[in-house]
Amino acid sequence: MSGHSKFANIKHKKEKNDAKKGKIFTVIGREIVMAVKAGGPDPNNNSKLRDVIAKAKANNMPNDTIERGIKKAAGAEAADNYERATYEGYGPNGVAIIVETLTDNKNRTASNVRNAFTKGYGSIGTQGCVSFMFDQKGQIIIDKEECEMDADELMMVALDAGAEDFSEEEESFEVITAPDDFSAVREALEAAGVPMLEAQVAMVPQTYVELTDEKDIKNLQKTLDLLDEDDDVTDVWHNWDE
Repeated sequence: MSGHSKFANIKHKKEKNDAKKGKIFTVIGREIVMAVKAGGPDPNNNSKLRDVIAKAKANNMPNDTIERGIKKAAGAEAADNYERATYEGYGPNGVAIIVETLTDNKNRTASNVRNAFTKGYGSIGTQGCVSFMFDQKGQIIIDKEECEMDADELMMVALDAGAEDFSEEEESFEVITAPDDFSAVREALEAAGVPMLEAQVAMVPQTYVELTDEKDIKNLQKTLDLLDEDDDVTDVWHNWDE
């Protein structure tokens, strides 16, 4: 899939998220808890927390909400214990789907995820059944309209910071990194004043599946919408060529 359609998907997702701020704030709040518990409340000494804060700001989360989340996670009363769980399965026509969750109740989450697959006539598979079709990469998408830097200058900043690849699409730039280099590249772009539409470690499909049957598209969309509505679901990766 080109960066262009990825960009369009993000725009679409952002518009949906604007209407569902509660969900995205809940997810980011949990990610803040996990980051603080793993590396402490000081972003200067915790790159994972810096990444989550950047994600929060990209989603227009107010600073005081971010600060409150960090303080709560660092406090003795932070009783919320979240666990990560990943589910893999298939949608119509063999579309591969990976669902990442952050939950305080694995049974509830497993049931909800299974239900989302079933209602879209898909099926959950075993761990590893589709993840081999994806590469884990740091992925940074930059809206051309928001970026004052020209393509060559932006590419040099990204590559100098350790990015693997840089591509220019019609409306966006895409920077790809190895997962371990993601934080350093993201911070270099941030320091250079580059506004990022999306920045995260993503599961990038190696190949894509086209759906032409309207029924298949409707069923897959049903699954994706149900997953999108679930507060326990943090990310959904798939290889449908939308």
